[in-house]
Amino acid sequence: METQFTNTFFDSLKRLVRQQTWWYKTYSTIRYDIPHFIKNIYRFRKELYSHDWWDYRYTLNMLERSLIIMEAGLSKKGIEVSESREPKIKAIRRVLELLKNSREDNFVERAEAELGELILSDWLFEKTEDGMHRLIDTETKKDKLHNRRIYKRAVAIEQAEWNELWTIIKGTKNSMKYGEEYDGTDLRGWWD
Repeated sequence: METQFTNTFFDSLKRLVRQQTWWYKTYSTIRYDIPHFIKNIYRFRKELYSHDWWDYRYTLNMLERSLIIMEAGLSKKGIEVSESREPKIKAIRRVLELLKNSREDNFVERAEAELGELILSDWLFEKTEDGMHRLIDTETKKDKLHNRRIYKRAVAIEQAEWNELWTIIKGTKNSMKYGEEYDGTDLRGWWD
């Protein structure tokens, strides 16, 4: 068996060797890496501006921004076939919705939509014998029970969505099977 090489093969080898030189690495840093870095600073400017170390929400904000960029790229510029791309986009959009719900902390409002509004009463104070003031509880047992059900439902919604978020990110048993069963989950498969 005879092996033959074309000129393009040797051109590719020359290019690979050249890319390992100090002057090409310097050129590549100035030409590609620094502009890419500046572009990312601009893309993540709001998240970077408000980022702090002491709360997990800041990390979720960074994840949300990254997934917004990824979803836009996959939707508009993706070259993957639609059979495997569409489930990914659907899963990413669901994760974005879950992250938005977490960021907005809208679980009580959603529980109120299901069970009725919270029954809130005005705060009444009475003066005590020592000149201080004491808050008077004016809620009835029925009001307290209703409000407790709403708060319990809000916690259940939040917990269910938190579990769903991480299930989508870690993937399901069908997450790496392409074709009819592929469900688009598993962050490790979200690339183009």
